[in-house]
Amino acid sequence: MLWPMTDELERNPAPGRTLLGGFLMGFANLVPGISGGTMILAVGLYGRFINTISDVSRLRLRRDSLVFLGLIALGAVVAIGSLSGLLVDLVVEHRWVMYSLFLGMTLGGAPELWKESQPRRGSVFLAMAIGFAIMAAFAFYMTGSQVGTSLGVLVVVGALAASSMILPGISGSYLLLLFGLYETVIGSLRPAAWREDWMGTLRIVAPVGIGAVLGVALLSNALRVFLERKPGIAHGLLLGLLVGSVLGLWPFQNPVHEDLARRDVRKVVVMALAENTPQAIRDQYGAEFTDARIDELRTQYAGKGAGELKAMGDALQRFDPTVRQMLSALGLFALGALITRLVGRWPQAA
Repeated sequence: MLWPMTDELERNPAPGRTLLGGFLMGFANLVPGISGGTMILAVGLYGRFINTISDVSRLRLRRDSLVFLGLIALGAVVAIGSLSGLLVDLVVEHRWVMYSLFLGMTLGGAPELWKESQPRRGSVFLAMAIGFAIMAAFAFYMTGSQVGTSLGVLVVVGALAASSMILPGISGSYLLLLFGLYETVIGSLRPAAWREDWMGTLRIVAPVGIGAVLGVALLSNALRVFLERKPGIAHGLLLGLLVGSVLGLWPFQNPVHEDLARRDVRKVVVMALAENTPQAIRDQYGAEFTDARIDELRTQYAGKGAGELKAMGDALQRFDPTVRQMLSALGLFALGALITRLVGRWPQAA
């Protein structure tokens, strides 16, 4: 039995709608706190997506399934290729603004999951509580963890991050943020990273990609069975995961070391500490790094290794927002929720 597809739009989606779903999934996978699964759910393609991934992973290949996945993949690649650099910069430099928007976009998918959590018995509410507790544990005990970038670690992280493409509520980029790998992995997707050091970038992207493929194949089949046999409990768990995923996205926090939050500055510091000439640094990272600026960074971070600099760049501190910032955050939250809700209604209105 397949996961039920409730209408003709989901059974036979228009190509443009499928491309939109893929684009939104790619966008979501770049953003800490937004689940790709939530976006697919919002555009009404979730059932088709789960069934198709499950069939393909078991080598049940059909033309319509391959076309569907190809359109999803094309949309996702366009989003990742065009937005990865911009989103990393926005998250680093305008954290509270972007997180306020992301919170709204994430919770905008909650009503759909709540509607599907039927019948609402005690077991469903228990599943919600378990899902919420799982994400709370990630938020409060894993934030700022540094797990390294070895091959095995990157494969496992890729598999975990792939859950965002399957589970509404689980954000792959959010997990990367918790593990201290957000900028490393997402920053490696930007075209500039491939131009600067394509071998080093490939060493990051390839194992993460392998892990993602394995994670998607395993999770799609497990979730399909769970949704078939216990749909109410499954949706309750997903709802708990979604609501809990926002706990680590407190918007009013900034980097402790704003310079080191930027990847290019950290690399400049590493080069400066390795006694590279100022001109060599400027040739690679731009004219903004004057002799005086380089000397300042070298003095400020003398004796620090690359790992220490990365940890310092990931460190966050909370701040007291102004009234204007609080009102702006509420407005951005509402806007984010509205975007997700409108995306969910757009296909039916088209």
